[in-house]
Amino acid sequence: MSEGNTRANIKIGAKVGIVLKKDQRSGKITHGIVKRILTKSSSHPHGIKVQLEDGQVGRVKEILS
Repeated sequence: MSEGNTRANIKIGAKVGIVLKKDQRSGKITHGIVKRILTKSSSHPHGIKVQLEDGQVGRVKEILS
């Protein structure tokens, strides 16, 4: 697992664990494949925002591959 708050660590097609907006309080992780990287800056303290292939959007908490 790797840092999800640095944009350079995240690649299109990578398997990641994200926290969806609705799950921010619970911290529930949703796994999927990165389709788009939405955060423009090189880093973000709460995690880089991505869109998964299934359309869900959240901030990366873990990089699995």
